Amino acid sequence: MDPRTPCLVGASQLTVRDQPGPEPLDLWERVAREAARDARLPVERLDSIQLVYSDSWQYDAPVERLADRLGAAPGHRAYSRVGGTAPQLLIGEAAARIAAGELDSALVAGAEALATRRFYRHAGEHAPWSHPADPKPPYGWDRPPHPSELAHELFLPVHTYAIMETARRAALGMSIAEEMADRGRIMSPMTEVAAANPHAWRRTPRTPEELVAGNRFVGWPYTRNTVAVMEVDQAAAVVLVSAGLADRLGVPAERRVYLRGWAYAEDTWEVAARPALGSSRAIARAAESAFARSWLALDDMHALDVYSCFAIALRQACDAVALDPLDPRGLTVTGGLPYAGGPASGYVLHSTATMAGLLRARTGHGLVTGVGMHLTKHTYAVWSTEPGGALGDASPVFTAKPVPIVAAYEGPAVVAGYTVAHGRDGAAEKGILVVDLPEGGRAHAHVLRDDLMADAESRELVGQEVRLATDGRVNVASW
Repeated sequence: MDPRTPCLVGASQLTVRDQPGPEPLDLWERVAREAARDARLPVERLDSIQLVYSDSWQYDAPVERLADRLGAAPGHRAYSRVGGTAPQLLIGEAAARIAAGELDSALVAGAEALATRRFYRHAGEHAPWSHPADPKPPYGWDRPPHPSELAHELFLPVHTYAIMETARRAALGMSIAEEMADRGRIMSPMTEVAAANPHAWRRTPRTPEELVAGNRFVGWPYTRNTVAVMEVDQAAAVVLVSAGLADRLGVPAERRVYLRGWAYAEDTWEVAARPALGSSRAIARAAESAFARSWLALDDMHALDVYSCFAIALRQACDAVALDPLDPRGLTVTGGLPYAGGPASGYVLHSTATMAGLLRARTGHGLVTGVGMHLTKHTYAVWSTEPGGALGDASPVFTAKPVPIVAAYEGPAVVAGYTVAHGRDGAAEKGILVVDLPEGGRAHAHVLRDDLMADAESRELVGQEVRLATDGRVNVASW
């Protein structure tokens, strides 16, 4: 074997259930030290420290603060942007640098303490955490929302993903009741996996009926029990080293897991600009490239973890590769973001660490996928107990071409996808539409009348002709 071959030799996960818990810096340190111990690598010997963006707290110099805690002086340091693909992008960069001989070891870690932030918020207190950034830097997204999205308050994933869900439902000719029942059937097995995962945030098995009935809507048709839970205190880390260093550290062959191949692809940044709201060519291309680079196929995988922040993410992924959502291998090794926990941008570190543990316990191959922003960014990674394949890099293997967005529009239009936003009390607050315009392009619109919101939740609105009025900034639909 080439001594430059990168392999994952250390992994750690931590879930803190009692709040207030530690701050993110403390969590980073704990999982970093544990992953390094698992790798048999002294933390001060780390050549690279890379951190996933933390929504919980903005430190003045996050990587440097962790390096100081660890007594390390890595020559390579990185702090990611926002998005659920960030862990795989960092892992991919670390693997590429190791393969190129630029590094011998790398730590990738992530931590969120959003449950503790909620604790302090409810107590009317500020989190008493260290080294705050001053001034606070801009939010870490690659690009801000489109002005029309901001004007129509369409920036929460629970609303954007729900819009794509209704578009897919209508395209398949499913009724509202059929979609909800199907969602319960797909996600109920995930709760069983979470119940057996000691790191999972929610460890109660749920029947399909419990998931889609008897709990409030958040972004209709999504219920609270079928969406990612972000307010968690969780951290994870992995350590990658060269095969040569693994030999010198005495890491047994059965403790090494190899990144056989991975790929990254992009849909449009704005949901309304997506060529097809309910499906994704980008996912298909990312999967195709990752499998080609790994010299393996979906049927070769012994375990899967498909990113599951919302049902539409699971469904589009299954549609793209002809994967049965009820495949006996299961769709997750952790329990998924709604049950194992969805720590902002960091979930893929948890799924990767869990997959590594599973593969260490048995030989074979595993697939871990990631999703960033509003089903915009996609990563597919094939892990294996057998070296081989070709790594790939972060260059997009596919970039979708956007449909034009018209900010202000008055006149007839046809609903392409929609949701109804609900408050914490369960009451409907406003409808949010994405509509097709007669001369091409799309627009956003609100639905503000109670009777129309109730009508939208009672029948299929996709395909309905509506009329938009505008004040030049916000469009309002009626029918």
